[in-house]
Amino acid sequence: MKAMRHAVSSTLLLAAIAPVHAHHSGAMFDAQKTLTLQGTVKAFQWSNPHCWIQLLVPKDGGTEEWSVEMGSTTELYRSGWRPRTLQAGEKLTVVVHPMRDGSPGAQFLSATGPDGAPLGKPRSGNAS
Repeated sequence: MKAMRHAVSSTLLLAAIAPVHAHHSGAMFDAQKTLTLQGTVKAFQWSNPHCWIQLLVPKDGGTEEWSVEMGSTTELYRSGWRPRTLQAGEKLTVVVHPMRDGSPGAQFLSATGPDGAPLGKPRSGNAS
């Protein structure tokens, strides 16, 4: 009976953890292409499961809003990012893997501030 309870408890624990680790794929990003975007931060969203940068990028006399998906708050914190690292209105340069479908969205790789100093540590590989 004790072994059965242990087996059931272990199975439930694994079932609860699995979705957290593998919540989606990065297949929508083109890892073979890298773009450098320069623009103005509209918003920096410090949230789980992923943080986001909303970046206003000049285009054809106007602006185009890009949604840049980053890692989790824990991952970013370990890389030196904080909830107030970026503020609306700041100039920013980001290096990204763009969306495969050409829409203005991307996977974050690295960023530099207006002074050219890097923000956090550069990422490699796919977002989790």
